[in-house]
Parts: sequence; C-alpha cells; structure tokens
Amino acid sequence: MEKRLIVLYGNSVIVGTVGASLRRLPQYEVVSLPAAQQNELELTAPDVVVFDLDGGRPEAAFSMLESHPGLKLVGISPDSNLVRIWSGKQLRELSTKDLLDAINER
Repeated sequence: MEKRLIVLYGNSVIVGTVGASLRRLPQYEVVSLPAAQQNELELTAPDVVVFDLDGGRPEAAFSMLESHPGLKLVGISPDSNLVRIWSGKQLRELSTKDLLDAINER
C-alpha cells in the first residue's frame, strides 16, 4: 500500500496535536513545514495539507488546488471546533447521481 503524504503546515498547537495522532497511523507519511517555508510546499508534493484556520490560509497550498486536483486542504479551528476541507477535484459532464456521489464523498 502506498503511503499518503500529509504536510502539517505551521506550528500551532492544534496542527501539532493532529500530527501526533496521524504519525501513529502507518498508512501516512507525515512531515511538518513551518509557515515561513511556504514556497517549499509544492516541492513536497503532498496529498493533504493540514493547517490552523486561525493562523491564516496558506496561499501556496490554495494555489496548488488547480494544478493538483487530488490535493486536499484541511483547515482546523480549535476555538470553534470547526474543520473545513477544500479539494481541487473537478468534475465534468456529471449526472445528478455523480453530483450526489461527490457531495456525499468523505
């Protein structure tokens, strides 16, 4: 099984906590990237980027969504207990069933 690469972007407490949990799972390779190294994000070619919503949005990750459709961005806000997920996945000529499948996809 191929490991999925998860980049923990930034050094907030919530990102560190999530990272500690993810590092216990063998199906993921988890690396940390300080916010100051945002320009190196694309070089890592992540499958998932996890960041703290309260720390700002990593613009480099959002700009990757168009060129990396499989990328998922996971923003976590510990103060409001909120998780937001963005994806660059594009669907064309989809039926209503296809749309419902995309909406229900986890």
